[in-house]
Amino acid sequence: MIRLYALLAVIVVCTSSCEKTISFTPDNAEPTVVVEATIEDGQPPVVILSRSLNYFTHITPELLVSSFIHDADITVSNGSLTHRLKEYTLHTPDGYALSYYTIDSSSLGTAFVGEQGKAYSLRILTDGEEYTATTTIPLLTKTIDSLWWQKAANHTDTNKVMLMGRFIDPPGFGNYIRFFTSTNDEPFYPGLNSVFDDQIIDGKTYSLQIERGVNRNEDIDFEEYSFFERGDSVTVKFTNIDKATFDFWRTMEYSYSSIGNPFSTPVKVLSNISGGALGYFGGYAVQYISLVIPE
Repeated sequence: MIRLYALLAVIVVCTSSCEKTISFTPDNAEPTVVVEATIEDGQPPVVILSRSLNYFTHITPELLVSSFIHDADITVSNGSLTHRLKEYTLHTPDGYALSYYTIDSSSLGTAFVGEQGKAYSLRILTDGEEYTATTTIPLLTKTIDSLWWQKAANHTDTNKVMLMGRFIDPPGFGNYIRFFTSTNDEPFYPGLNSVFDDQIIDGKTYSLQIERGVNRNEDIDFEEYSFFERGDSVTVKFTNIDKATFDFWRTMEYSYSSIGNPFSTPVKVLSNISGGALGYFGGYAVQYISLVIPE
């Protein structure tokens, strides 16, 4: 399971031609419900529910585990069936217990998996509050035609290579995508900038570098992160998403990349969850394509 960590924006006030020392005591904001809910074609819905942490909190694995919300009443509907999800616990090799919600194996009569072209609704009840959202799994209309590799231009390490892809965008604006990569059987990680629209490439077939996905819980070498190496076995998970999912990840990733930059413009992370929660409910139409890079 890949955990969604809520990013809180830092607002920096700058004045021109002067310097001013500002002292303040930050408020300890009340924790907010954070929702990461997804449904892929051919897969059941999965929901991770937690509470936000204060921006200045020293984050530890124990604190993250304690942020999970338990015993929530969560239902997902496809318009014909409504299924109540069950809470499960995933134990990690280092002894931590991660909680998530998915289909209840004892109630398979109402269970379902995602299908392209269908809409889904989500309802969450916890601590007397209700949160709702809708999403659509779009048709898989934008695809990767092929993959290949080439030497990393101007790189001194000849073992480093660039992964390239040939993409086909159908005519008509409004095709949104998100991509992930898995290298040598690692988990799928999203690209540093993982979402794109078709505003400038509508209806075109084009070639573009596919950057290696990143684990945002680890330090990122911004000079090297995008490259693969000779001998790598790479699988690209290429997904079509709806606009709400695109807007969430576009603003989330911009917020992430702006942390520590005093000149960046604060951005609001856009959510499709009603009721005051953070996060998103997103549908994914998925294509997988693989390549083994020779040594």
